[in-house]
Amino acid sequence: MNLRGRNKINPSFNMSSMTDIVFLLLIFFMLTSTLVTVSAIDVILPKAGGKTENKTSVAVTITKGSQFYIDKTRVSSSQLENELLNRVGADRQKTIVIRGDQNVPYKNVMKVIDIANKNKLKMILAVKGR
Repeated sequence: MNLRGRNKINPSFNMSSMTDIVFLLLIFFMLTSTLVTVSAIDVILPKAGGKTENKTSVAVTITKGSQFYIDKTRVSSSQLENELLNRVGADRQKTIVIRGDQNVPYKNVMKVIDIANKNKLKMILAVKGR
């Protein structure tokens, strides 16, 4: 007498349906990721632990006529580094905000950036929003 069942279960697994699903998901994510556009510039913003105070920054303004101002005080080009270091003082945590007119020669902005880099000061280039 044969007691074995007539229906034998095949232990193999068919992966073709699983690969179809994976490829469909891949295509879906590829299409949706190209539709999302970020209209921002990647910058590293400073972290704030509390209120922002004006005492933590020193503004360097450069006018069209290549005149330098540190916090509304006119400074000659030759005395710019000394005056800037006097304003910053021993507190190297102060940030220099560079505010240059759009028609200022590039070398004047680079002069302030070079002073900040040489003295290891933080700096921000101020720009007008849209």
